[in-house]
Amino acid sequence: MLAAVGLTYEIAAGRVLAPFFGTSLVTWTTVIATVLAGFSLGSALGGLLAERADALAHVRTALLATAVLMALSPTVLGLLYDWGARGTGGMLLSVVLTFFPASVLITLPSPLLARLAIEARPGREGSSLGLVLAAGSLGAIFGAVLAGFVALPLIGSTATFAGCGAVTLLCLLALRRRPAESSGIHPVVVVAAAAFIGVAGYAGGAACQYESGLSCIHVERVPGEVRLFSDRTLQAAEPPLARDESDTPPLALGYTSWLWARMDRDLGPAPSVLFIGGGGYTLPTRLLEQRPGAEAVAVEIDPLVTRVVQRHLPRAAAMIERTGYVAGTQEDEGRLAIIHADGRLYLNETDRRFDAAVMDAFSSGSVPAHLVTEETFARLKSIVGGPVYVNLIDRPDGRLAGGVHAILTGLYPHVEAVQGPVNSRGRANILLAASPAPLAPLSDLPEDYAPADISPARAFTDDRGWVGHR
Repeated sequence: MLAAVGLTYEIAAGRVLAPFFGTSLVTWTTVIATVLAGFSLGSALGGLLAERADALAHVRTALLATAVLMALSPTVLGLLYDWGARGTGGMLLSVVLTFFPASVLITLPSPLLARLAIEARPGREGSSLGLVLAAGSLGAIFGAVLAGFVALPLIGSTATFAGCGAVTLLCLLALRRRPAESSGIHPVVVVAAAAFIGVAGYAGGAACQYESGLSCIHVERVPGEVRLFSDRTLQAAEPPLARDESDTPPLALGYTSWLWARMDRDLGPAPSVLFIGGGGYTLPTRLLEQRPGAEAVAVEIDPLVTRVVQRHLPRAAAMIERTGYVAGTQEDEGRLAIIHADGRLYLNETDRRFDAAVMDAFSSGSVPAHLVTEETFARLKSIVGGPVYVNLIDRPDGRLAGGVHAILTGLYPHVEAVQGPVNSRGRANILLAASPAPLAPLSDLPEDYAPADISPARAFTDDRGWVGHR
């Protein structure tokens, strides 16, 4: 049971970290290394503790502390972020301070449990130890499946941490040699801890307004605009619907303005366009509004994103209502096909051809690594006969922009790049257009946008890809 709690806790740690520091190879490596370091130290300390006569009492106290620390984890992480934890250094510090103590304590009982199992079957020490290890591995498998397929998608990260704390408290009941033996912890303390865990998990507020196993989404309404954030990264914005729906308001975000200006200049009257990444469905909506003969396929990995857009972004919701459909359903017709799948898998499996494509998929504040490789763009080129447009978030002339630019210049003879305003974290929208034909110049750029000067860099591959912002 404790192994299941430990693995559930580890996976939930990676999920709850995303709104603050993103999801990348770097963040997941840090979480896994920190939790495993805690498991290792806890096992070593637990081995020393198992030799003591009062080991059970200390283990019960450790489990009580573990339960409280697990339930508190999202709150501690949020406080550290509010106090200024930023960048790779801030992420490392936050992960260690938030998740290391509970990871140590959750494994303290393991050596004692192994000792008790061995003592219960004299002469069969080897098989007893093997069963304990096997039970731990099975518990870890169960915890991983529970976190990824059930707990995080259905109840969210905050409630998952509270659940880990609650199950840990229940384990106190199993740590008794005889029914009459006292736990060594006053019942009032256990009840208080259980009440605290309940408050932390349910009354303390959810980490996300909308949450799935893939996304942590917030919707913000400001005067004249509705904004959609995923893992605290602004994904889309829309003004309210005008009384006269024939009016076409300007696009709210600079990067969508440039991408649409480029598409409007490059594409014919009835293009078929592939969008990898649905986001706020802003560009598919604008395309279908302005090109009555156009068709769009939007590949969005998370159905929750589509549902939130339908509920909160009025213009995109109206377009989806009029002509959108989820591919594979009975109502399989319309100008906007919505496919809930990973973009790379769709590229690998589709036999459809397109006139243009927009790569605008994000996981937290960065592009998923498997979508920015030579193999991905080579496959994209094989099914797209015209231009490809790419939206990235990176430092000016950063490694991500350099790697994708190198891929595009290796595949296309004509590549253009522009850069938006730099945010407080030193990053900006880097927009690229690549085409087999010359790209006609645009008359103007969005405010604070300018041509980008990107230095030569190594092109990413499936074998040596993008590892995330540091």
